[in-house]
Amino acid sequence: MAGTVVTTEITHGSVKKIKFDWLSDAAGAADAVTTNVYNGRVIYAAFESDGGGTAPTDLWDCTVKDADGIDICKGLGANVTAAATVYKADSDGLGAVVESALTLAVTNACNAKGGLVHLYIR
Repeated sequence: MAGTVVTTEITHGSVKKIKFDWLSDAAGAADAVTTNVYNGRVIYAAFESDGGGTAPTDLWDCTVKDADGIDICKGLGANVTAAATVYKADSDGLGAVVESALTLAVTNACNAKGGLVHLYIR
């Protein structure tokens, strides 16, 4: 596994919230796999860069893949700006997941940089 990721997984009624708090390694990467298995549509995603000295390189990339290697964010985590949080909703074309753990992969963030990725699944 690359970098360090603290994953928080919470279910609120029919909505599942996953938060990945990541810090990249020397190659600018971080990855993690969820403990739980998920089903449903991704209804909301937020890609948030740290500020100050741990702000990642502008245009960092993020995928969240299911067990078949399909990015459930459908490419919407590519080229994330470090200047502001990027919000994506179901209407932006987010995908779905069926009976699968999820794998976060952050790349192009530079050494020892961080951020948060939030996913909401219903």
